[in-house]
Amino acid sequence: MNNSIIIKVAVAAPLFSLFDYLPAETTLATQLLPGCRVRVPFGRGKRIGVIWEICDHDDTTPPAHRLKVIEEILDAIPLLDEKERHFLSWCAGYYHHPIGEVVSAALPTRLRQSKQPSATLEQGWRVTGNNLSLHDFRSAPVQQRILQRLLDAKQGISDKQLTTLDGNIRPALKRLQQKGAIEQCDMAPAPPSCSGKRVTLSQEQQHAVDEIHAASGFSTLLLDGITGSGKTEVYLHAADQVISRGHQVLVLVPEIALTPQLLRRFQRGVAGIVAISHSALGSGDRERSWMQAQKGEVDLLIGTRSAIFTPMPRLGLIIIDEEHDISFKQQEGFRYSARDLAVMKAKQHNIPIVLGSATPSLETLHNSLKDRYQWLKLRQRPGKAKPPQIGLVDIRAQRLRAGICSDLIKSIREEVDKDHQVILFLNRRGYAPQLTCHACGWIAECRDCDARMTWHQKLQRLWCHHCGYQHAKPERCPDCGATDSMIYQGQGTERVEEYLGEVFPDIQVIRIDRDSTRRKGSLEKALHQVNESDACILVGTQMLAKGHDFPRVTLVGILNADQGLLNPDFRAPERTAQLLLQVSGRAGRADKPGKVLIQTRHPRDPLLQTLLHKGYEAFSREELTQRQHAQLPPFAHQALIRAEGIDSKKVQEFLQFSISQAPQLLPHIELWGPTPALIERKAGVYRWHLLL
Repeated sequence: MNNSIIIKVAVAAPLFSLFDYLPAETTLATQLLPGCRVRVPFGRGKRIGVIWEICDHDDTTPPAHRLKVIEEILDAIPLLDEKERHFLSWCAGYYHHPIGEVVSAALPTRLRQSKQPSATLEQGWRVTGNNLSLHDFRSAPVQQRILQRLLDAKQGISDKQLTTLDGNIRPALKRLQQKGAIEQCDMAPAPPSCSGKRVTLSQEQQHAVDEIHAASGFSTLLLDGITGSGKTEVYLHAADQVISRGHQVLVLVPEIALTPQLLRRFQRGVAGIVAISHSALGSGDRERSWMQAQKGEVDLLIGTRSAIFTPMPRLGLIIIDEEHDISFKQQEGFRYSARDLAVMKAKQHNIPIVLGSATPSLETLHNSLKDRYQWLKLRQRPGKAKPPQIGLVDIRAQRLRAGICSDLIKSIREEVDKDHQVILFLNRRGYAPQLTCHACGWIAECRDCDARMTWHQKLQRLWCHHCGYQHAKPERCPDCGATDSMIYQGQGTERVEEYLGEVFPDIQVIRIDRDSTRRKGSLEKALHQVNESDACILVGTQMLAKGHDFPRVTLVGILNADQGLLNPDFRAPERTAQLLLQVSGRAGRADKPGKVLIQTRHPRDPLLQTLLHKGYEAFSREELTQRQHAQLPPFAHQALIRAEGIDSKKVQEFLQFSISQAPQLLPHIELWGPTPALIERKAGVYRWHLLL
C-alpha cells in the first residue's frame, strides 16, 4: 500500500479533530472504505474508530514517519454511508462536540467495540419433523407444552417470545433439543400485519394526510391537533403511503412508555415491517433493530431520541410525536435536541418531516407564524368525543388530605359510581418529598446534593432523586435525638395511592410512575389492567400525560398545578401550560363527556385564566409577545456555559476568567452571571452558570 495515502479516523476522544493514520502494507485499496470501523493505536492503548476520509499527503499533514499504522479493518461493508457521515459531521460542528464522541454515540454499544455486527435475524425454535407424539411427553408437562406451542407455529417461535411465555424453560428446551424433537432456526422479521381495516378520516385529518403526501422534497409540517383529535391516524395513513412507494419512515417519540402502544398501532395500521429502538431494549435487540434499519430490512422504525442516529438508506418521511417534549433533549455527554436534528436530517435527505403536538413549542409555533413551517390544524375530535370541560378548584380555604380536597373526592366518587375511570396527576413520585423533625426542625438532606431526600414508603428508604443516594430512615433525630418526632411533609404518588385505597376500598387504585414501572413489562401490565377494568383510579406522574388513550376516563384531577407557576425558568409558563393540557386531554376521549379539575391556590393566575377561557394558541401568542419584548428565545439566541468541579472556588474563577476574555472575543454578546445553578451541588460536584 502506498504511504502517500492518509486515513483520517474518527476516534472517541475529547479532542476536536480527526486523527491521521497510515494503512498497513498488506491492506488493499478496496478495503479502505469510509464508514468502516478500524482498530488503531491511540496513546498507550488501542481504540476503535471509524474511517472518515481518505486523502493524499499534502503540506498540512504530518510526515509519514510520524504516523501510526491502522492495525485492523473490522468491517468489509461500511456501517455509515456518505449521507450519515455528513449528518454526524454537521452534528459535531453545530453542537461543538468532538466528532469521535458523536460517532461513538451514534453506534450501538457492541459496535463501539471490536465485535462483529449481530445477525439481523433473531434466533428461534421449531420442530424437527421427527415422528414424535405429544403423548410421549406426558410425564414432562413443560416439554409437552413447549412442543404443542411449536407444533402450532409451523414457522417456529423466536427465542425471546418462547422464553417470556413460561418463565425459565431453558432446561426443557435443552432436553427437547437433545431428544431431537426441536432445533434452533433463524427467524425472519415479522411480516407486515396490517389488518386492512381503515378508520374513516375526518375532513381535517384527510386534509392533513393529503398535504403531507403532496409535500415534495424537504418541507416541515406542524400537525397541531388538540388531544384526542386523531393525530396518530394521520401518522398511520401518511406512513403507509410512504412505505407503499418503497421508502422508510422514522417515528420518534419522547418516552419509552409510548413505544409499545404506538408499535401495536403501526403494526396493525401500515403494510410494512416495523421495528423499535429505545434504551430499555437489551443491547442485542437494539443493535438488531439498528442493523435491520441500516440494511433497509425494516420499513418503519419507532424510537426515542437516540434513534435519530439510526441509518436508514431509503428514508422518505420523519415523524416527531409530541415535538414539544423536553425528553427529546439529551442533557448529558453529547448534548443535542433530537427534534432539531430530525429537521436537519430531513433537509439533508430532501424529504418531509411532520412535527406533531397538541401543545406545540413556542419555537415551532413561531416558525409556523413566519410561514417557515406549514401549519396543519386538527381542532375536532373524531366521532362523538368532545374536549373536556376544565374547571379550577380554589383550595386556599380547604383542608387537604394527601393533597386532595373534599370537592375532588366528591367528584371522584360520582364517576366511579358510574363505573367510569379517573386519573389523578401529581408530578412527584415517592411518599413524601420531605422528612423533618417536629421537635427541632431538622430536615433529611442528601449528603452529596443541595437537595432534600424523598421518603419512599414501600422501600422504607430515603432517596435523593438527583444523585440516587439512599439510606434508611433514622431511628432518632440526628440533631436533637428525639425518637417520636419524625413527620412527613408534602405528598407524592405513593401517599396519594395509599389515601385513595382507604377512601375507596372497593375500587382498584393503579399507580403509574417511574418506581412502579421499573421492572420490565410492568408498564404494559398496568396499562392492560386499566383497559380491562371498569371503575378504577389511576395515580401517576407525567408518564400518564403523553399519548395514552384511556376511553373510559371521564375525570382528570390535577393536584398541584402551582408547582409550575412558581418556577423561575422563563420557559416554565410554556411547559406548565403544555403539561396541564396534555394531562387534561386524557379525559373524555370516547363517547362519554369528560371534565378536568385543577387544584390551585392561584385561581386568578393569568396563565390559568388564558388557558381556561382562550385556549393554548391564544396563550402561545401572548407568551411570544412577552418573549419578544424581553428579547428571549426565539427572538434572541442564548448559550449557557456550565462549569463543574469539586472545588467551588475554582469553578467560579474559571467563569470569571471567561468574562474577562469575552469583550475581545465576543464584543456584541451580553453576559449574565456567573450564578450558581438552581441545585448548586449535585452528586458532590459544584455547578455554576454563565449565560450568553
